[in-house]
Amino acid sequence: MDYESAVDFYIVVAIAVCIIIALLIIRFGFVAAIPPRRRPGQAGAIRIGNGQTIGRRAEQDDYFASLTTPVGTLAVVADGISGLQNGRMSSTLAVTTFTREFAKVERADELEEYFARAARKSNREILQNLNGQGGGTTLAAAVITGGKLYYGAVGDSLITLFRNGEFVPVNSKHTAETLLEEKVLTGEMSREEAASSPVRRQLTNYLGYEGFERMEIGEDPLPLRGDDLVLLASDGVHEALTEIELEQILLQQKTPQDMAEDIIDAIEAKGLRGQDNATVVILREDAC
Repeated sequence: MDYESAVDFYIVVAIAVCIIIALLIIRFGFVAAIPPRRRPGQAGAIRIGNGQTIGRRAEQDDYFASLTTPVGTLAVVADGISGLQNGRMSSTLAVTTFTREFAKVERADELEEYFARAARKSNREILQNLNGQGGGTTLAAAVITGGKLYYGAVGDSLITLFRNGEFVPVNSKHTAETLLEEKVLTGEMSREEAASSPVRRQLTNYLGYEGFERMEIGEDPLPLRGDDLVLLASDGVHEALTEIELEQILLQQKTPQDMAEDIIDAIEAKGLRGQDNATVVILREDAC
């Protein structure tokens, strides 16, 4: 190969190398510009809002918290039983216990046992601190992970989904109202008698109760859809606002924090004479 041929050969090789490098830059630059796809079961970020009012009570017996770990996001609301002593202590202790125990969870398949374990520990610790005095608390806990909702609840604090403009109940109330409804269905009493019963709102299960056996735990996680809102609320919310009033607030599609604040503002605007403590936590999973 003469000198000119050698020069031409190296020029061609150099041009080819430059073209290959340019193509690689374009290819990888384009791939980097494409957002990663959401893998099946992969969760998006959880946005959380909360709000609370003392109502007309002398003390705030509600307590709430949230915690995000590599496993998922926990939200928990507890309503210390008004009319009994140590309601505030009971709700605070229960929420603290559930939060502490959640930090120990390493996998989603441990969540069912987590709810049961945290409930047992909460009940035992509350009873020890009460030392024979009156007290206790309701509690609703929800964990969102992998696009699914796991939950546990005891008492009358409610977890609900707001989906496509409608409420979907998640847990049930542990009150005499449930027992009265069964009597209505079996014909033992009329619906009017059940509605006017003085024991209708009496709790049949709560934390800090000597006869406590277990909390209600979802047997299977609930798959969440794109625009679902998960609400945890003490009974002071549902006693003050109707479903229609809550729907009007949630349909505005604000941030979870703005919606929670609007709910509390609506409760306080009513100024009900016997307004109980009211707490709401709202969660929404944003797509990746």
